[in-house]
Amino acid sequence: MGSHELPCEARNLHGHFSRDLEPVLEVEPGDAVRISTPNNAWRVRADERIEPKDQRDTGHAIAGPIAVRGARAGQTLVVRIDEVIPGTWGETFADESHRLEWELRGGVGRALGLEVDLAPFLGVMGMPPPEAGVHSTVPPRRWGGNIDCKELVAGTTLYLPIPVDGALFSAGDGHAAQGDGEISGYAIETPTEAELTLDVRDDLPLEWPMARIDGAWLTFGFDEQLGRAASIAVEEMLALMARELGVTGGDARILASVGVDLHVTQIVNGSMGVHAELRDDAFR
Repeated sequence: MGSHELPCEARNLHGHFSRDLEPVLEVEPGDAVRISTPNNAWRVRADERIEPKDQRDTGHAIAGPIAVRGARAGQTLVVRIDEVIPGTWGETFADESHRLEWELRGGVGRALGLEVDLAPFLGVMGMPPPEAGVHSTVPPRRWGGNIDCKELVAGTTLYLPIPVDGALFSAGDGHAAQGDGEISGYAIETPTEAELTLDVRDDLPLEWPMARIDGAWLTFGFDEQLGRAASIAVEEMLALMARELGVTGGDARILASVGVDLHVTQIVNGSMGVHAELRDDAFR
């Protein structure tokens, strides 16, 4: 399989989703892509920022779009997260006037005389809505985007329903560490280098994203109402349990009530997120 690289340059970045954006790269299914992105605010250092190439780029700095040759709407994009490397500094805000800068070194973040273990991941991984026009990078959608799930670290795999031919996948918004919920609206926002392997499946139809992490399956739901987001995640988990465990209907719902955990992914992106988790050892 092939490998590609998108350096941290304005020509490889954008800050909005649109099916009309020209891809900066086309890959074959199974190819790996190494991306390098500024932090969410387009900063490569605390005092240096990349200027967006388009006045519509008001959102997160994300690399792409990447076209996957032969991908078709209705198929599933498989995103294997091979590696995520945070920068040496990061920043977190409580609001526009209250900012904290972090030193990131040796897998540890340091600020306020405290330390936190780093668990880097990409906050944004997704594709544009099928509708024409300019779409914000802020809310997550059924085709991915600003999912902000701290579980999607290196070694995990994200599965996304493809909305448009070619997929037009983009990723960025590196986080060095984040708690479930992302309470202030910000994680440790840091420039990030990552390697992703992109593939396509036509035997796994999905309505919403799901993921495979170490020892567990995750399903996602997004909505302006947290309860509705939870309901979507649950329904997707019931469909997953039918595939993985062969249980359906009332039996699946009973087992979900006993062995599935719900987590608040984030509550700050307009469309809130919930992920349901089924551990491999939940049932013997």
